[in-house]
Amino acid sequence: MPGLNTSSTADISFMLLIFFLTTTSMDTDAGLARTLPKPPEDENNTNEMKVKERNILNIRINKDNYLLIGSDYASTEDVKERAKEFIKNEKNDPNLPEVVGKKIKYLGRVVPVTENHVISVQTDRGTDYGVYIAVQDALIQAYNELRDEFAMAEFHHHFEFCNDDEKKAIREIYPQKISEAEPKKYGQSL
Repeated sequence: MPGLNTSSTADISFMLLIFFLTTTSMDTDAGLARTLPKPPEDENNTNEMKVKERNILNIRINKDNYLLIGSDYASTEDVKERAKEFIKNEKNDPNLPEVVGKKIKYLGRVVPVTENHVISVQTDRGTDYGVYIAVQDALIQAYNELRDEFAMAEFHHHFEFCNDDEKKAIREIYPQKISEAEPKKYGQSL
């Protein structure tokens, strides 16, 4: 009884699969860009970084996704503005990070900066990932807006159009310092 020769069907489907896998693009831009710190050289050396209380902005998110910035309840929309106010400390408020003069080589002058500020984000193990990402995104936006504002005032163009030396100088003025504390299991609301 004559029939179709299907001995090469597996080879053809395998070649089609390889073709589609190699020609299809996959989005890989998802996630947060973070540079992890280098591991300590000496395991026994546990020098802890001493940071003054006023230089730390604590952002905590509980299992019910409520945000606490410092000692105030806030929404994710408030995070960016509160972070900008904290990082910049324009009025040298004693409750915000210390403002010090820092010599920026590229600018050739001393610029007031909050060099020792740290933004600490702590979540509960039950916190929704979407809320965590929204807070991280708001913090990154705060840094980006401050850098862009400085670039516009100093160089008359946006941060993204700055050359490498200009970007380096602006990053010295607004260094990104976000600390992620280990998630806790509070078991209750904040």
